[in-house]
Amino acid sequence: MERSARARHGALGVVIAVVLALLAGACSGGSSPGPSESPAESSGPLLAVKIDNAPQARPQTGLNAADVVYAEQVEAGLSRLMALYATKLPDSVGPVRSARESDLELLAQFQDPTLVFSGAQSKLLPLIDAAPLRPVTPGDAPSGAFVRDPERTAPHNLYVRPPRVQDRTAGAKALERAGLRGGPAPDGGERVAERTVRFPSSRFTFTWSADQGRWLIAMDGRPATEPDGTPVTAATVVVQRVEIKESQFQDFMGNNSPLTVTVGSGDAEVLRDGRAHAGEWQRRSERDTTTFTTPDGDPLNVASGPVWVMLVAR
Repeated sequence: MERSARARHGALGVVIAVVLALLAGACSGGSSPGPSESPAESSGPLLAVKIDNAPQARPQTGLNAADVVYAEQVEAGLSRLMALYATKLPDSVGPVRSARESDLELLAQFQDPTLVFSGAQSKLLPLIDAAPLRPVTPGDAPSGAFVRDPERTAPHNLYVRPPRVQDRTAGAKALERAGLRGGPAPDGGERVAERTVRFPSSRFTFTWSADQGRWLIAMDGRPATEPDGTPVTAATVVVQRVEIKESQFQDFMGNNSPLTVTVGSGDAEVLRDGRAHAGEWQRRSERDTTTFTTPDGDPLNVASGPVWVMLVAR
């Protein structure tokens, strides 16, 4: 059964915000994905939201507003999304679903982020409480932060209102902790019109649109859109090949929850500007920054705009 993780004391959020503001002021060099912010807009924690990716959950809300979207493997070979909001807080995001152990390792590279989710396997809750993040669930969220869409069926109808969860953004530089530094593309690269990335039981197809300067996204063969019909797009797609193994947790049906390991190293591919660039990724420890480089060791930068990171088995 899913239960809410305990809320953190409000004073902790103030301390985190002050520390992040000081760190942001000390950082320099390189451009970042997304628009630039003034110091007043860049003093809050990074906001991460777990988003349902079952067919019944589509079309999702708030994907185009995300600075980064991670796709990770869950039970039965399906996929789930985690959207990061660093430069803006959209009015609504969802459907919101439960957290996984993989999320804790992935988010540990950021500075005490906020994680919005609908609950978690009961044995995972102590690990969430011990993790360096602020958990927000329907059971401990501020009043009015979560709503259900009566036109959808549970559990695919829960939405969060990010401005009611926090009132400040982290700023684009927070994304550099994940190795997502904006800048020019490396020389060369293979011209690519379309690329399909597969999980055991789901797939994502990215088709380059020169007119939009974006990759059009399809999920399981159908174009991904926002509820108003606007296509979901990415400026950059990062295919990060990782180890995926069994975790110590199961879902309510007894299926093992896969653990996506994002500490270590491996191959990567960056799709941007209609080209594919081969590369490598490395992250030495949970609190360390991820880096993406070319085979020659040069930085593998992302284009300005939304980034999708596909965490697939090597």
